[in-house]
Amino acid sequence: MNNDKITILYVDDEPINLMLFELNFKSKYNILIAENAHEGTKILKNNPSIPIVISDLKMPEINGITFLKNVKSSYPKCSCFLLTGFDITPEIQEAIEEKIIIKYLSKPFITKEIIEAIETALN
Repeated sequence: MNNDKITILYVDDEPINLMLFELNFKSKYNILIAENAHEGTKILKNNPSIPIVISDLKMPEINGITFLKNVKSSYPKCSCFLLTGFDITPEIQEAIEEKIIIKYLSKPFITKEIIEAIETALN
């Protein structure tokens, strides 16, 4: 059994969300956090083999869907998820249909739901 943790990049403009995400998942995964899409892009450039990216939807400058479209075009093997407090919108539905995101996850997040989504994406 490989003891190396899978690395996950989580992008959210709310510091409390970044902290909660890291606290909930750091025992199972190696968590990298970014406060915006630009920061997330820099982290990916330095760690191009990150297999999972989870992004908030509503962020200043670049929203989560636009950020994840950029991620998928540069890192096609990366599995992307949207974590949002909003119900599914036509834009989110389109991102799922275009295979930009695997699924959208609701805030406040359910740890078990996110772990199941990540494990499914990795297999």
